[in-house]
Amino acid sequence: MHQLTYGDIKAAADRISGHIRPVSLTPVDRGAIRTAHRDPLDDTPDQPCEVWFALEFMQHTGSFKARGAQNFLQAHREAATLPDAGVTIASGGNAGLACAWAARQQGVRATVFLPATAPEVKVAKLRGYGADVRLIGTEYAEALAACEEFAAASGALASHAYDHPLIAAGAGTLLDEIHQRIPGLDTVVVAVGGGGLFAGVATAARHHGIRTVAVEPENSRALNAALEAGRPVDVPVSSVAADSLGARRVSATALDVARQEDVRSVLVPDTEIIRARRTLWDHRRIAVEHGAATALAGLLAADHGYRPGHGEKVCVVLCGANTDPGDLVGPAE
Repeated sequence: MHQLTYGDIKAAADRISGHIRPVSLTPVDRGAIRTAHRDPLDDTPDQPCEVWFALEFMQHTGSFKARGAQNFLQAHREAATLPDAGVTIASGGNAGLACAWAARQQGVRATVFLPATAPEVKVAKLRGYGADVRLIGTEYAEALAACEEFAAASGALASHAYDHPLIAAGAGTLLDEIHQRIPGLDTVVVAVGGGGLFAGVATAARHHGIRTVAVEPENSRALNAALEAGRPVDVPVSSVAADSLGARRVSATALDVARQEDVRSVLVPDTEIIRARRTLWDHRRIAVEHGAATALAGLLAADHGYRPGHGEKVCVVLCGANTDPGDLVGPAE
């Protein structure tokens, strides 16, 4: 296992500079997020937490995945290890989109394996990027097995949706940008699937003395289960956010990072994820996918979430918006 370092993230930032969009940030209305209960004997003035949204769904391809894909292919271009057969990846959708986009920029072919259950909006966008799209099985793990067979047979360069140091390091560049823009940041909140975004962000966050809150759906809890077991383990996947947070097993790198004391693991039910997604639409007209809303659910969930302290400065990463917004315009769930 490669030990992810802050140096890896700095190298990624240099490599992808000028090729990705810097993150946009916006403050949340004061008092919109509840803070932790106070000690009744605490007589210091009440100070609500300060919360920001990182609008990373505005990134190329509609998610943070563009950072890792760009870093992965740029590094292989520099090392002259991009084969004629191109690149291949298995994905729930977003990593495939990012890989296809970056491959097109590099002038190489991309063959993307997705579960047949992938949202049509992601499949259509993939084909728009010129990717050879292959729909296999009903879970990410099945698409991954087919991708590995294809790479071995064709000689294509195998990328990964999350379990690769170049992918995680690229994702970690997001936190450095947030830190530069929000001085004194205390906590960053991210959704977790396979752990690429989490591993990169938490590694950079630790360097800056920032806490990371890792939020997962209750029924898609690969990181939380690995922390309980002390090793990566397979988990059942059944969540409204499974198209982007549907990894059956978290990466060993993510588990290693999650064992640090500045990381908090939080689980939220699908009902809270749906509510958070609808809240973003109702109050901000932001249409994100359920995976992105999972991070916000970690702050909004009444009995399950993370409660910031008084005066705490928090940033919630809204990581992707490759979704059909049609279910947001009718009556609330």
